[in-house]
Amino acid sequence: MDSPARRLILPFLLAASLTHVAFGQTPSRDPLGAARDLYASARYDEALAVLNDMRPAEPTGSDLKSIEQYRSLCLLALGRGTEAETAIAAVVTADPSYQPGDAEASPRVRAAFSDVRKRLLPEIARARYAEAKGTFDKKDYARATAQFKQVLVLLDDPDMGGKQGDMRTLTQGFLDLAIAATPPPEPPKPVPAPTPAAPEPVVPQPDPNRIYTMNDTDVVPPTIVRQDLPRLTPLMKPQAKDHGIVEVVIDEQGRVTAVAVRQSIQPMYDAELLAKGREWRYTPATLNGKPVRYRKLIQLNVNRE
Repeated sequence: MDSPARRLILPFLLAASLTHVAFGQTPSRDPLGAARDLYASARYDEALAVLNDMRPAEPTGSDLKSIEQYRSLCLLALGRGTEAETAIAAVVTADPSYQPGDAEASPRVRAAFSDVRKRLLPEIARARYAEAKGTFDKKDYARATAQFKQVLVLLDDPDMGGKQGDMRTLTQGFLDLAIAATPPPEPPKPVPAPTPAAPEPVVPQPDPNRIYTMNDTDVVPPTIVRQDLPRLTPLMKPQAKDHGIVEVVIDEQGRVTAVAVRQSIQPMYDAELLAKGREWRYTPATLNGKPVRYRKLIQLNVNRE
């Protein structure tokens, strides 16, 4: 079936195919992975039932966003546009800055997200402003400063269309007041000079602001816990290259915080790879036994069988 709804949603998340190549991985058994499998098999009602069961009583952040993204896909596939719009609204409310990228969604789906954001952002901005003003009134100036800055980001979003100019003036004014009222950090107390002692070997300490690489020979690189790859479909094979390179940034908990394709295999496959890479897990890299962030280059050898 090649309905308009199907053409609309299939490009939205190209990570729907969970059959893997290379490295001998097995398919994901988590509920979200099961929902993806059902969606990829066009079993939209069943996928929607799994996603509905996953919805937490008090959803927050990434949990809600991931679930509602896939719910919106299933609802659109089933022709339930109004409910799909509600799911998109839940994603925008949880994370007003989120917009699907070119690799995640077709122009029409991105436009649908933009339409919902244009409708909701003024209300979200007003709510965030009220929250920041309440924090300011409680004289929690440091926290209010951060909240007012977030409101300004929302007000400057292109989907706001330059609306809420008066609120921007108020927000900037309160931000300036909050910054001025925030007490400066206390200067560090003087530390008595230590008694001279025999010099000890200098042990490098991790720099929390640094991302280590293979060039740091004193760092133990991360090891793979889960590194599932998407399947190279028949449609991709004619243009696909045999090798590719992916770069990931792995944090101190072994989670992938950034992923980029440095040597392309095939455009559609690259998009699936970017989505899949966010789910990879590793044991973190360590420096003298302490976890550190690490930038890793992964060479992929594509299995065409």
